[in-house]
Amino acid sequence: MEEQNVSSMPRIGDMAPDFKANTTYGPIQFSEYIKDSWTILFSHPADFTPVCTTEMSGFAVRGDEFRALNCKLIGLSIDSIHAHVAWVNNVKKNTGVLFDFPIIADIDMKVSQLYGMLQPNESETAAVRAVFFIDPKGKIRLIMYYPLNVGRNMDEILRVLKALQVSDKYSVALPLNWTPGEKVIVPPPKTVAEMEEREKSDYEMVDFYLARKDLDV
Repeated sequence: MEEQNVSSMPRIGDMAPDFKANTTYGPIQFSEYIKDSWTILFSHPADFTPVCTTEMSGFAVRGDEFRALNCKLIGLSIDSIHAHVAWVNNVKKNTGVLFDFPIIADIDMKVSQLYGMLQPNESETAAVRAVFFIDPKGKIRLIMYYPLNVGRNMDEILRVLKALQVSDKYSVALPLNWTPGEKVIVPPPKTVAEMEEREKSDYEMVDFYLARKDLDV
């Protein structure tokens, strides 16, 4: 893990910036928390707000799906630990849903700045709805940003997590709207010999550069 200048924003392919923080499940060192697993770090604008409540509940309700994919969850907002715990308690009492993942209390905005979650044209004091997908090696693989007034899509978050894992495991690419069980794209040939070999294959061929296949899973 590496420290990163707060004036820059992490990009796809960067190592996830490390930090220490207080959370609803106690203090963490981020590099230790994410070690050897996929991790989704996501921010929300504020506790006790309607859209954020639906989103955090969505992560919690589908927590088993993330765990089955060896993926940890960790949230963040620019609120105190006391506000976080009160909100967790309030939602559990009113809906029965427990936010059973850490929520970072980023009251000093250090993590929000480190990860580019504060975007002044949207808000200077509330984090936008950012989502960072981090692989088991600590590398950022995918980033999503949503504005304050539009909630995320949990189906899409799970879909792209599965897509990243399938791409890594089988060295393939995934086409538009891919979902698990559908054909994947085989990387294009890099030599004439590979092109000729492909033309003899049983791939679903649109042309030599666009070929699909089923995965043997």
